[in-house]
Amino acid sequence: MKVRTRFAPSPTGYMHIGNLRTALYEYLIAKANGGDFILRIEDTDQKRYVEGATDIIYKTLKRVGMNWDEGPDIGGNYGPYVQSERKPLYAEYAHKLVELGGAHYCFCAQKEEDKDADEDASEAYIKLKDPCKHIPLEEAKARIAAGEPFVVRQNINKKGTSLFHDVVYGDIEIDYDELDEGVLLKSDGLPTYNFANVIDDHLMGITHVVRGNEYISSTPKYNLIYEAFGWEPPIYVHVPPVMKDAQHKLSKRNGDASFQDLVAKGYLPEAILNYIALLGWNPGDEREIFSLQELEKCFSSERLNKSPAIFDITKLTWMNGCYIRNLSAEEFHTLALPYYKELPQSLDFKALSAVLQPRIETLGQIPAEVTFLAQVPVYSNELYINKKMKTDTDIACKALELVLPVLSGVTDWNNETLFETLKSIAVANEMKNGQILYPVRIALSGLETTPGGATELACVLGKPETINRIKNAINKLKQ
Repeated sequence: MKVRTRFAPSPTGYMHIGNLRTALYEYLIAKANGGDFILRIEDTDQKRYVEGATDIIYKTLKRVGMNWDEGPDIGGNYGPYVQSERKPLYAEYAHKLVELGGAHYCFCAQKEEDKDADEDASEAYIKLKDPCKHIPLEEAKARIAAGEPFVVRQNINKKGTSLFHDVVYGDIEIDYDELDEGVLLKSDGLPTYNFANVIDDHLMGITHVVRGNEYISSTPKYNLIYEAFGWEPPIYVHVPPVMKDAQHKLSKRNGDASFQDLVAKGYLPEAILNYIALLGWNPGDEREIFSLQELEKCFSSERLNKSPAIFDITKLTWMNGCYIRNLSAEEFHTLALPYYKELPQSLDFKALSAVLQPRIETLGQIPAEVTFLAQVPVYSNELYINKKMKTDTDIACKALELVLPVLSGVTDWNNETLFETLKSIAVANEMKNGQILYPVRIALSGLETTPGGATELACVLGKPETINRIKNAINKLKQ
């Protein structure tokens, strides 16, 4: 049978890191086995629906390169791929399940435990002993025909232990007595999350289901539905949560960073995807940097971990730096340009990109690194005092006065020429290179540390601004 996986997000806002990891594992299982990756939108929980969220899902998956083979926008042989458009199907199968003895009609007034738990399966149902379970089927149908509101509730008729296999956790046993006879079809005709997933996964031929391990306890309920219809359950791949620390799960409800948040902070989509692939999976060797195409070739669900993975922003930042340094100069320059919009247009932005690329780890670091290029910050002359460079204010003033006329005469304004020029000044005046270069860098930046050296900054600023800043620095030192 051809491997078919599905990513079935709810359109409730930005893409949570845990959701994107689930999508990635679904995608990789399909592609590693020559299968199909399906996108399905689960929008039956209208209370949590966010306008525009479906477009965010599309854009996020496309931005990281996870193109789907079937979905709402491109169609396929198993549509519709939006749950709200499949409403008649759920009612049809809910009534069939009642006929098969796997469910019953319930006329009780809606109680808290009847509400759809939707995606938050960690909120345990209250165990319910439903008196409606014993209403004869014909009587129940008559009450429905008379217009009485009802829900369809699952029957848990089995005793003993449910046994099923999971790729990550192995064989799992759960006592049937622990299962609640939850609502499958609500009074408005919409399915609960748990029922819709079973119906859709079967009708769409899904072979592998990846989801959070909080759903393990509900899996026997899904299997009872499959069994009642005589369907083969999918292969289950339950994954542990992504944690923000040892005690707390990463959660968009708690304001933790989404994929969009990270991109806005200057992380590259490719780096984010690479990092989350390793949040719960390892390749079996020391490799850490993978393109999506490389992951497709080496991914195996058998190497998924049972232990929760902690989201380490420091590790992601390091990895993002690796990706930035691996970009071509032109690619980096294109990505960096939007961060230069507050800078004077007279600057050499390509030279600035060449300075920044080997030195930053996220694009979001750029504004703080380049502020001095717009205007030299207020600084103390004590900044010129540097024991390592053997400089003080007198030496700095002398160095700048030596440099000014020489730089004024330089016509080939590039880093190599400028560096050799400043070195020759040091040699001619029996000074250390640092006694020339350090004061020039302070004069150009007003900062103790900068993203580039003196001559690199001079290239970015250009000749007129470099000369102007050195003149101002001399005047400042003489005051």
